[in-house]
Amino acid sequence: MSSKPVSAGAAQPESLCGGHILVDALLAHGAELAFGVPGESYLAVLDGFHRRRDQMRFVICRQEGGAAVMAEAYGKLTGRPGLAFCTRGPGATNASIGVHTAFQDSTPMILFIGQVGLDFADREAFQEIDYRRMFGQMAKWVAQIDRVERIPEYIARAYQTATSGRPGPVVLALPEDMLMQEVAVPQLAAYQRVLSWPGDDDMQRLSDRLAAAERPFVLLGGSGWTPESCAQIQQFAERFSLPVGCAFRGQDLFDNRHPNYAGDVGIGINPALAERIHGADLVLAIGPRLGEMTTGGYALIRAPRPAQQLIHVHAGAEELGSVYQADLMIHASMPAIAARLAALPSPATPPRWQGWSRDAHADYERYLTPPAYMGQGVDMADVIRTLDRLLPADAVVTNGAGNYAGWLHRYFRYRPFAAGGRGQLAPTSGAMGYGVPAAVGAKIAFPQRTVVALAGDGCFLMNGQELATAMQYHAPVIIIVVNNGMYGTIRMHQEREYPAHESGTALQNPDFAALARAYGARGATVTTTEAFEPALREALAAPVSTLIEIHVDPDVITPRTTLSAIRAQALASGKP
Repeated sequence: MSSKPVSAGAAQPESLCGGHILVDALLAHGAELAFGVPGESYLAVLDGFHRRRDQMRFVICRQEGGAAVMAEAYGKLTGRPGLAFCTRGPGATNASIGVHTAFQDSTPMILFIGQVGLDFADREAFQEIDYRRMFGQMAKWVAQIDRVERIPEYIARAYQTATSGRPGPVVLALPEDMLMQEVAVPQLAAYQRVLSWPGDDDMQRLSDRLAAAERPFVLLGGSGWTPESCAQIQQFAERFSLPVGCAFRGQDLFDNRHPNYAGDVGIGINPALAERIHGADLVLAIGPRLGEMTTGGYALIRAPRPAQQLIHVHAGAEELGSVYQADLMIHASMPAIAARLAALPSPATPPRWQGWSRDAHADYERYLTPPAYMGQGVDMADVIRTLDRLLPADAVVTNGAGNYAGWLHRYFRYRPFAAGGRGQLAPTSGAMGYGVPAAVGAKIAFPQRTVVALAGDGCFLMNGQELATAMQYHAPVIIIVVNNGMYGTIRMHQEREYPAHESGTALQNPDFAALARAYGARGATVTTTEAFEPALREALAAPVSTLIEIHVDPDVITPRTTLSAIRAQALASGKP
């Protein structure tokens, strides 16, 4: 479908209603896809989508939370703002999870909310909410468009804000009567991504600190990356023989098969990698916020003053120095810093830390070998290693929150940034219910790519209804539901703090495979490790979506330990 933008600044624009002007404004910025749940509060916008149906698709979702996650996933994949539409009140509150995810994950996104008419405002009218107050702490900018002639201005600012500095979400409220008013107004030119470039002094100081280091470590993360910038960082790491780790759920920023790759720095970190970062004398952090998950609760890299020398590069000036007092803080966008690092002169002699880097990758390779399986049923390590072996290089793998993701983080090796965008879609915000709608949105946006979602049994039932969206739009995704009959992460913490006091975490589940078939998808149930590979091969060849439900031993709670072991340790320490 064409994404040809509506011409900006055309002479003598025709008189249109606000809803039509808004859709034309999105087209002027190159939009091609929007996700949403319809509402009577923005009927004029829906009519605008109908009017431009040959240029832009509006994907009907089954719940606003799913629509917002799809938009966030689109933003992660493309680096362009994902668009979501919802109605006022309950629709907006449902969509808030996607906005929070976009904020914590630094993802460009714009949420449009239908609002009560201006003549009803501030009376607590039907479903009325003040969205500036509601979204104020979880969006970069929240505004309401009260004047129809200013729609192009607000849309242009929304795109610019969502993509500038540290990317993030914007929320725009759309009063119903404003959308119905007619005016002749020209469209503005498409937004331009503005990059922050490091200065020569910054690069000289970085080079000097690197040259003086004995045990340097590069940590990649954050958003705003492009295929070119990832390739340039790889060139830099190769020429300087640097070990490279990726921040929590940013493993697709560096080729996991590369000899310089050291592993992911997040939940369930390889103990050898954690020890290596503790022992580093210089950490070059390019892109990550250095949040709680990546820093092991601000202990791996101690806040506010790390034990290691720290060079922190970030696209948001407000982020630098906000938590960590780094030795060198560089305000730069990822394409800009990557280009400057790739252009640094190669060292005159082989770096003295070459052995340090080789050992870091060897530690990672050893960690890829799973321990002997500790339980009954399906071995998740084998499941993920099978995915790693059979999925194409440009596959998109999504997941939500839950202990099942620990196997994915440890055993799946992400490829370099694919041509279609990122390959790992997962919320650093820890949002449950993310994997299925993210997969559906990714498949609709990039139908040529294989898309696989992993979800726990609790995670799936939070947004599993978006399988209906996949079926409606002929977007065949593969969904793997890891069924252990409980909210596993919470149960793990429960056993650690209140051993043998199970409360509020047990689940009674449906037959997930049968549920998938009710949607018109394929459904398969796997109860043995050996049965997973044939089921996956069939799913990869199928023309429709497939859900594979796998039954795992509930006692095997992480790749490293069991609930029984956690309980025994807690009891031995005197926990109640």
